[in-house]
Amino acid sequence: MNIFMNDGSGFMLHSGWGLKSTEEKQERIQKTQAQVDFFEGKKADLKNMHCDTLEEIGKKLELFNNYNDQIDAVKRQFNYEQMMHCMDEAEELGEKIAKAAEELEPKTAEERREELAKEALGIEDDGGMLDELLEDIEEMPEEVLEETLEEMLTDNAESEKGLEEKLPEIVEQEKLTEMYLERQYVPIDIKA
Repeated sequence: MNIFMNDGSGFMLHSGWGLKSTEEKQERIQKTQAQVDFFEGKKADLKNMHCDTLEEIGKKLELFNNYNDQIDAVKRQFNYEQMMHCMDEAEELGEKIAKAAEELEPKTAEERREELAKEALGIEDDGGMLDELLEDIEEMPEEVLEETLEEMLTDNAESEKGLEEKLPEIVEQEKLTEMYLERQYVPIDIKA
């Protein structure tokens, strides 16, 4: 969302999403505008000053030129600050792009293998799968762990019993399959 406001003096004030750089820019614009308005007010006051002698006219002209020089100096300072700000932003953006490009570089097969091994073993800085599993187990209450272990042992025992019960059926099925495969289709040639 961008908002543009004209403050009546020719400056356009721009408001972005509240970025720090945008806020700093707004502050610089407001500061510059306040200084320019101050010196413009001083110049306007010179119009009301009556001069009777050449010395007073010379002094008025000197003040007028001095105020114009001050306004130019304020604007030059603002432009310099804006230029430095743009250069800093460009440098920061360049660093971000370089870092992103570095991360996107294709990895060799060896690097991928090492990365997977580190992740699995939990050697990486952010931990790996093994670390996550260990953390989950440590967080579980002891009762839940015992129940889970008992369930796993019971499931294993049941699956072994199921295999023992089904073993004769499996053997019988294999024998039938072998008998069927032994019987091959034999064409019959009958001549009449």
